[in-house]
Parts: sequence; structure tokens; C-alpha cells
Amino acid sequence: MDMKYPIGMFQFDGEITNCVTRDWIIEIEELPSLLRNAVKDFDDEQLDTPYRPEGWTVRQVIHHLADSHLNAYVRFKLALTEEEPIIKPYDEAKWAELSDYKIPIDISLSLLEALHKRWTMHLQDLSASDLKKTFIHPDSGVVSVGENIGIYAWHGRHHLAHITSLRKRKGW
Repeated sequence: MDMKYPIGMFQFDGEITNCVTRDWIIEIEELPSLLRNAVKDFDDEQLDTPYRPEGWTVRQVIHHLADSHLNAYVRFKLALTEEEPIIKPYDEAKWAELSDYKIPIDISLSLLEALHKRWTMHLQDLSASDLKKTFIHPDSGVVSVGENIGIYAWHGRHHLAHITSLRKRKGW
């Protein structure tokens, strides 16, 4: 198994339909509870264990998910309210070194629960034309709202798999 990409890279070659996005939205909606369950009995030593050599700790992964999904939420709103906005990327590796990545994980787990409730309620109301709206990512180019739903459904599963595969490898 590839420890860096335990579920593989995001790939989707089909048509982004309401049915496809509905499944992705369910994955986004379920992530906070799956994540909380995956770490429910972890102690500090386990939380501070990297999921792979040269990788982030479980604690950093959880705080990264909160930061990343907050940024994604804003990007969705920008794409829906502006004409092809250029979004601001951030250096996620440097963010993971900041002091707030050492705080208790419950703060980010609670943030993810609230954020995902708002986010999925919003995503469920998107029209077919909303799914086609776009933003420009300076590194990735033009990204549609529909595609970005898939990317963030994958992103959540990707990092959850980092934690669950570490748990399995370590026998926790």
C-alpha cells in the first residue's frame, strides 16, 4: 500500500451529475464523525505519531483538515458569487508548523463538525449551473465547483485513510 496516497490520487473522468455530486456531498457530510471515531481513544503519543516516515502526525492531519476545508468553503463561496475568481493558495506545510497545530484535536474536530454542517447544507442546494461555475487556482488552473466537490470528498477520505491505515499497522 502507498502510505502517502493510501486511496490513490483523485481521479474522475465521468460527467459530473447531480447523482455523482450527491454521493460526494454525503462523503463530505460524514467525514467529521468518521474522523472523530478514528481517533476517539488516541492518547497524545498516538496523536503525535507520523502516519508515515517524513509525514505529518495524526494531530497535524486533523488540524490540516480544518484549515484546508475552511479554505475550500471560502473558495466555493467565491466561485458562486464572483466571475471566475483567482483564489489564494497557502503553504500547508508551513501552516502545519504553526503553534495552533499543537493544540488539542477536539478544537479542530468541533470546527470540522460545524463547518461541514454548513458546507453540506450549502452544497445540497446547488443547481446544475452552479456546479459549472469556476475559480482559478494559480497552481491547478480552472476548477469547477462540481469538480471541487469531488476533490474535497477525496481529500477527506485520503487523510482519514492516513489515520486508519496507521491505526491498523500499529495495531491500535
